Amino acid sequence: MNIKKIHSFSALVITIFVSIHLLNHLYSILGAAQHIELMTNLRLIYRNVFVETILILSVFIQIISGIKLFIDKRKITLTHFDKIQLWSGLYLAVFFTFHLAAVFIGRDFLNLDTNFYFGVAGLNLFPFNLFFIPYYGLAILSFFGHIASIHYKKMKHSIFGLSPRKQSFVILTFGFILTIILFYGLTNRFHGIVIPTEYNLSKWNSF
Repeated sequence: MNIKKIHSFSALVITIFVSIHLLNHLYSILGAAQHIELMTNLRLIYRNVFVETILILSVFIQIISGIKLFIDKRKITLTHFDKIQLWSGLYLAVFFTFHLAAVFIGRDFLNLDTNFYFGVAGLNLFPFNLFFIPYYGLAILSFFGHIASIHYKKMKHSIFGLSPRKQSFVILTFGFILTIILFYGLTNRFHGIVIPTEYNLSKWNSF
């Protein structure tokens, strides 16, 4: 398998997990308890040794292969969607590196349950939210931007009268709207979230 095929396979694994992860975050609209309840059930799937190992390996492969592809392609003449794919992929590689490191630090060194509160503390504490809102927001938009770019390159036919280009813009628009909805559910300014003390005190809890 060449690097593109390896990259595509690991991307498929990550896309499945991220989709489930975003669905879990969407549950925050119903409240923290509902979010944690769903996360507890989902962890039975992705936190067993076999699935978690595949997921972690896929993330490492995605980071390394993604950076290699970025270096190879950045000097080539690119379309707008090619550029979105290139730069969104680079941002996701950086995000995955820090996000994965933060989860393991929180779980294995700080002895915190990396649950809903671990993820949202940085979004709800000033001045940390000045960093973490764009940090998370760009990650979600990059995820959908990457998918939209690949869809544009792979799709050859219109659907419901929409050209592949318009389909890709629909994907981008959906990602933008979903980002707004997620921030509504994950921020106390709109949703009355109270961060437990142990998460407020942790310096590592918001990556």
